[in-house]
Amino acid sequence: MAEPDFSVLGVRIERWPRSLTRAGQVVVRDGVLALLRSDGQMIDSAPLGTVTAGRPWFAGGDRTVARLNGIRYRLTSAEAGGRLRDALRSVTTSRDTSPGATGGAARG
Repeated sequence: MAEPDFSVLGVRIERWPRSLTRAGQVVVRDGVLALLRSDGQMIDSAPLGTVTAGRPWFAGGDRTVARLNGIRYRLTSAEAGGRLRDALRSVTTSRDTSPGATGGAARG
């Protein structure tokens, strides 16, 4: 199995109005963003070109809202702090600008 392009542990993943996990993982591997529960079960995944990530106007700097397959997830990471959103943007942007990329949206 290939090394992930990006990985963060200890992420709280919420889908309004409920928390799905308090110790999840965000992984980008082979052009796919995956949200995993603490036990490794996949919550959701989507190609990077279809993922959006941004900061909600009502939340602090450590929160990120990501939209995968039309579903909004609120991601909070004590480990990465506000850098989670920046990392997701950089990964999606680098994929979008690579040769053969089909475009996508990473907004904030």
